[in-house]
Amino acid sequence: MNREAVSGLVQLMAAAAPPGRPHLDDADRRRLRSLTHRLIAARPDAAAEHDRFLAIGTRGLALPAAALTERLRDATVLVTGGTGCIGSALLRELAAFGPGRLVSVSRGVTGSRADESVEYAHADISNRDALVSVVEAVRPSVIFHVAAQRDPGLAETEVHRTLSTNILGTRNVLSAAAAAAVPQVVYASTGKALRPYSPDMYTASKRAAEWITTEAARAGGLLCSAARFTHVVDNSIIYRRLLGWAADPDATIRLHSPDIAFYAQSARESAQLLLLALLGARRGELRVHAITDLGWPVSLLDLTLSVLGRRIGETGASDLPPVYFSGYDAGYEEVPFPGLYDPLTAGDVSPLLNAFEAAAATGSPSPQADAFRLELARDPRPHTLLAALVGACERTREPDLLRRAMNKLSWALLDTTLRAAPGTALARSAALAKAHWDTMGADHRRVLEMISDSAGAP
Repeated sequence: MNREAVSGLVQLMAAAAPPGRPHLDDADRRRLRSLTHRLIAARPDAAAEHDRFLAIGTRGLALPAAALTERLRDATVLVTGGTGCIGSALLRELAAFGPGRLVSVSRGVTGSRADESVEYAHADISNRDALVSVVEAVRPSVIFHVAAQRDPGLAETEVHRTLSTNILGTRNVLSAAAAAAVPQVVYASTGKALRPYSPDMYTASKRAAEWITTEAARAGGLLCSAARFTHVVDNSIIYRRLLGWAADPDATIRLHSPDIAFYAQSARESAQLLLLALLGARRGELRVHAITDLGWPVSLLDLTLSVLGRRIGETGASDLPPVYFSGYDAGYEEVPFPGLYDPLTAGDVSPLLNAFEAAAATGSPSPQADAFRLELARDPRPHTLLAALVGACERTREPDLLRRAMNKLSWALLDTTLRAAPGTALARSAALAKAHWDTMGADHRRVLEMISDSAGAP
């Protein structure tokens, strides 16, 4: 069936059950199930997209082995979140370079243990005293900070946990490192942090953590660098949900939109990128690293249809759960800010760098990775607002109060970002975004106004 027919089926599904419904009745499910079967038949090529998605999980980067061996041989290395997917992959990569001691610290085991030679300590990074105790006992020469709350949807319901882990936890790691005279920290960030502003708690918390790490690097006593990850195939929240839904005929497969496509990388690539960030650090600044070529984005709809098609092939099941285009949940941005990428530079660097960051691109330890200096204007306001956020987290777990405190910090960080960005990049971003003014929401209009003010544009 041709693309027009597929588009027609998608439109029929959207008309049968418009987005925004928390629950579907039996009649809606019957109509959507019938249309889902027709859509599976109409997209036989979806299986190739599924195979491509899984193959991403086998990818790796070429590493400068001699430089890493020189840096890591006989070293004591501490990994926060070392029992998670990426933390475990990182410990396996580190073991190949002959460290003297490998230590994982985490609040629990969420994945497999990497190696018998790894020591496993227990501490929650949001508990400063417990973390300091571990760091002082281990006295590492480098800390890889991987521990985080990583689920964007969960971040909207567990606001306190997300902020206390991703922001206060990062601050605690850096503080413990400074107190124990640890020479270097490598921070695991997210590609979502390329958004200069976001009301979403996960994105906002990781962007704030990048700023906190930048401030620690500026102080000069601690060598800091970072790596940004996109969707990791090996611990894919999306894929795990799809498999669970497909096995449950009473479930409903809720996709935000039929048009979603996402970049992906492997846990091994993620671990190797952290090793490149280790080598790419420079004193007095935060250099952020990202994989240059992530391949073509994965179609979520094709991935879903292939998972369902394989379920039919394996079991002969006809009572598959229906696909429902539910609209965007909190924590997931439907439309990115239209001035986020500059066509003049977007094709030359990783898609995990925005237009302002691409203008600050610098050297990288590998041709497979890009790096940029995260540049933020010095300003006391974010420090004041961070202190207010910390105080709010100590006093309450009320989500709305914590959101407001986080949002104030996010707007202040946007201001410091724009005041440090090159004027030409700001002017181009404003010009690109201005054409979309009529369709923008209030937040994006405010972002554009701030960019225009910083660029001196009308």
